[in-house]
Amino acid sequence: MVKATLSPDLIARFAAIVGPAQALVDDGDIAPYLIESRGLYHGVSPLVLRPGTVQEVADILALATETRTAIVPQGGNTGHVGGSVPREEAADVVLSLSRLNRIRDIDPVGNVIVADGGCVLADIQAQAEAVGRLFPLSLGSEGSCQIGGNLSTNAGGTAVLAYGGMRQLCLGLEVVLPTGEIWNGLRRLKKDNTGYDLRDLFIGAEGTLGVITGAVLKLFPRPLGHEVAFAGLQSVKDALALFERASSRCGTALTGFELMPRLGVDFTTRHIPGVRDPLATVHDWYVLIDISTSDAAETATRMMEALLSEGLEAGLVEDAVVAASEEQRKALWHMRESMSPAQKPEGGSIKHDVSVPVSAIPDFMAEADTAVMAAIPGARICSFGHMGDGNIHYNISQPVGADKQAFLDRWREMNHLVHGIVLKYHGSISAEHGIGQLKRDELAAVREPIEMDLMRRVKRAFDPAGIMNPGKVLTA
Repeated sequence: MVKATLSPDLIARFAAIVGPAQALVDDGDIAPYLIESRGLYHGVSPLVLRPGTVQEVADILALATETRTAIVPQGGNTGHVGGSVPREEAADVVLSLSRLNRIRDIDPVGNVIVADGGCVLADIQAQAEAVGRLFPLSLGSEGSCQIGGNLSTNAGGTAVLAYGGMRQLCLGLEVVLPTGEIWNGLRRLKKDNTGYDLRDLFIGAEGTLGVITGAVLKLFPRPLGHEVAFAGLQSVKDALALFERASSRCGTALTGFELMPRLGVDFTTRHIPGVRDPLATVHDWYVLIDISTSDAAETATRMMEALLSEGLEAGLVEDAVVAASEEQRKALWHMRESMSPAQKPEGGSIKHDVSVPVSAIPDFMAEADTAVMAAIPGARICSFGHMGDGNIHYNISQPVGADKQAFLDRWREMNHLVHGIVLKYHGSISAEHGIGQLKRDELAAVREPIEMDLMRRVKRAFDPAGIMNPGKVLTA
């Protein structure tokens, strides 16, 4: 069992590893590390450690295993499922990676960048751009989320359709194990069949098996052509039909295909400064289409024009606008990325990060809408997301005038309802946000017993003392 309290002597031993200035014990200093971005989870901790080297991380974990002290690795703390904050009932030590923020190497010929786990995603993007390359992971939180956290949650984002998620964007890892051993797997090889792929065990493990301190990430040539369009449609079925045409016509040049409801556009134009409706008329549904080409700008322009013309002729597209500048392209993406925070001023919102097979999206959404409206008449469903990879953020805003807390008290009930329909369509209850605390108990209910047993065996093999992020992903 891990410790429920920490003695002053043990705190002093941990502090000696990083130095007093990087061992936070005052309540005011610790407070920002205790609450996750949505405010659903608020933990407690007697100590936050901010190591500056990989060896310091190793020394911390070795001492934690020796003393059975629970460790919660934390990056930018931008998660949505309570995976990066300490528990309420224990004395977990928070291990912040924010000082491990060095770019170790960048190789534009080999198309790789080697970075510390605490590097901010936006900094990785900027470093890649400076050498004429692209790191395609893009998230609303990219200005504060960190690479180690992106890897630990197998982050997806808006470009999975073309480039894949973090699992596909990573070639190698450096990980500190719970015992304090350091595994250097910073390989830059695209082909390497030498035994088990240990890398994939740590990606998506949410800090329960070790601490990711470094990574080799893939880079790509920057596109020469880039077009972004915003189109109004009548239905989700029409959006799916347009996606099929876009995928066939554009192939790998289709780098984004985002689905948005009218309600989401209303929320963003109402609450997000500077956001306006790009179209003159109102439509029930919208898609944001992103096309990038590597040969010439004219290629992307021709593809977009042909796709929209085809969509209009087929009656799938009611109206559309194509961004005429980089500023307009960013404005269209800003609307899409603001859709989730724009719900907050509307009161309580019950969130679902789910995925279903792309072809099943219209039927899933229709069935879920019917069930939710029957359970909560007047609920405002704001479902949007990455149609190209099947990831839908099925969010439910409270009815106008409803009691916020009474609505939020039905979170688990609504999760059970929506997730049941997701599973009917052979989908996943967690597409890109992870399991954390929020979906831990539900995970055990939806995965096969053999799968849960295998996960627990892996956990015991890597972390026999049970110190790594306890209470997350797996039940006790």
